[in-house]
Formats: sequence, structure tokens, C-alpha cells
Amino acid sequence: MPEQAEGTAGSPTHEVRDFLRRRREQIAQRWADEALFRAVFTVSRDEAVEAGKAVVDGLAQVADAQRVEDPDAAGFTSVREQLARMGAARSRAGLSTAQVSSELAALRPPVENLLLADLPDASPEEARACVTTLSVLMGTLRVVVMQTALSEGQALIDRQRLQLLEVATPVIKLWDGIVAVPLIGTLDSARSQVVMETLLESIVEQQARYAILDITGVPTVDSLVAQHLMKTVAAARLMGAECIVSGIRPAIAQTMVHLGLDLGTVVTRASLADALGYVLHQLGVGIVNPVVNGPVTR
Repeated sequence: MPEQAEGTAGSPTHEVRDFLRRRREQIAQRWADEALFRAVFTVSRDEAVEAGKAVVDGLAQVADAQRVEDPDAAGFTSVREQLARMGAARSRAGLSTAQVSSELAALRPPVENLLLADLPDASPEEARACVTTLSVLMGTLRVVVMQTALSEGQALIDRQRLQLLEVATPVIKLWDGIVAVPLIGTLDSARSQVVMETLLESIVEQQARYAILDITGVPTVDSLVAQHLMKTVAAARLMGAECIVSGIRPAIAQTMVHLGLDLGTVVTRASLADALGYVLHQLGVGIVNPVVNGPVTR
């Protein structure tokens, strides 16, 4: 048995700690050949070895604190950052969560074999206690990495959802001083907030005097949607732009009447073309119909 520091004899966690520190290089070399490390560090094996050493150092710190079952142990911080990036890389490569978890589980046997070889004089009970401690430590490591990978995956989904919302609510410049937002699909609180923020930013950037909200592609309008529209109209007015709502179909108009919604202070038009014609007329721009060759006003 290796010499123990004073006061640590008989502690499996400290036996494992000393083993990890003593066999740090060998463990990292073996891990570098495992699928998780080999697939991520494809350019340089030395880089994989250094990453493995960092993980071993973190595990040794956890064992030193005797918190092998605690995913929040301080030593897992560096492990979480290192292996979470690796797990995320494998997920981006198309592996499922179960497959990533299997690759993490494959890191345990090489370390366990080294541990057993490192304890030739230990009694069966002592060896079993050390192996159990190592297994618990590696199991907690898997929990830490999978928790972090799932959190990062959810964060990525949230970012992509926000990006899709931004793409789904484009602000179009129709004319100097005129912008429009063609809305398609269902409006909820999150999307309505994106619509408002995007529209207000465009009003400032384009120095727009008029903004058209076209709801032709919105299937239904309830009290919540109407409330969001009213908030957007009010916010645009505070920015110095008049907001026109277009695309109110007969069915939607009837729904608004039944709901008792008061849009009396909001300029509305049946279609985007009507709304654009109204705004151009407000700006004093004449529209000439090429067929009858005469001005058309709305």
C-alpha cells in the first residue's frame, strides 16, 4: 500500500485521491484513446492528454474533499467546463444523450484497472472499498457532465427559438419613413415582445413616421393578441410614429366586436395595400394608376 498522509490512513477517498495524483499521466494517456477524447481532439493527441490531466486533477480535488457523491463539489467546476464542451461537441456531431453518456461511462474501466493494479498488497475489503469509491466518483462525474450538457442544450434551444422569432418577424422598409411588420402565425407573449422590440428599433434606425402591422397571416385574434397589438401601437406612438393595423379580415372583425375590443384610437385598414395607400396619402405622395393614368387617393 502507498504511504498515507497523517490522519488519512484507512480512508478510501484519500486512497483514490493519492492514486489519481500518482497515476495522472497514465490515466490521461488511456483516456486519450477513448472515443470521447479521440473524437473531439482530432488534431493533436497531446491536447487530448492535457484535457485528460485537467479532468483527473478535478477528480482528485473532489476526492480530497471527500465529496465524491456531491455534483456541486468545487473540484467538479473545471471538469464541468472541460467535459461539457466535449459532450456538446459530440452532440453536435449527431450523438444522442444516451450515446454521450455511454462514452462517459467508458472512461471508468481504464481507471479502475489501473487502480486495481496499483493496490497489489491491499486486502480484498480495502480494494473493494477503493473501487467502490472510484465508481461513485466516476458516476457523479457522469451526472455533472450530463446535467451541464442538458443545460447547455436547453440554452442553445432557447437561443435558436429567439433567433427564429426574430426571423419570423421581419421589419420591411416600404418607403422613406414607412416600415411594415407582416405577422404570420400565432402571437404569444414572447413573440409579441420580439415584435415590439424589433419594430421600435427599426423606427429609430429608419427614422420612420409610420409603421404598419399587417395581421393578414394571423389566424385568430383574441383579447390577449389585441392587448399585445395595442401595446405595440402605444409604444410606436411614444417613439413618434403612427401605427396602422392592416389585414383585419371579416371573421377577425366580428371576433373583435364580440370581445368588445375598442380599437377606436387605432387606424385600421383591410389590407396591406390599403394601409400603404393611406400612409402615402398622409405623406402627400400621389399614386398614379397606369391603366387610367390618373391619380388614385385613398
